[in-house]
Amino acid sequence: QVQLVESGGGLVQPGGSLRLSCAASGFTFSNYAMSWYRQPPGKERELVAYISRAGGTTNYAESVKGRFTISRDNAKNTVYLQMNSLKPEDTAVYYCYTSISFRTYWGQGCQVTVSA
Repeated sequence: QVQLVESGGGLVQPGGSLRLSCAASGFTFSNYAMSWYRQPPGKERELVAYISRAGGTTNYAESVKGRFTISRDNAKNTVYLQMNSLKPEDTAVYYCYTSISFRTYWGQGCQVTVSA
């Protein structure tokens, strides 16, 4: 079965960096685009970044452009989110996401807290 497992979250000071990883299994990873979403406290889930199957196309939310970078390693079945210059408003649960044959799959989420 499809599994997405995030890791790498934690507590970081404003201006710091974190790298999230999402390990995928149960499907042919290189055949599918991947995305990162986040859900801040008390708010709705929002798209953060998208990457195409081969990694040639990426898109970002305006709020993270220039600070976050999405990448993937198809040999390791893993997608990454490098987050730099973190701000308190980046505090959220971050989720890995994919869609396969019109079904959506989410990871369990990992907490990122940006606070002094």
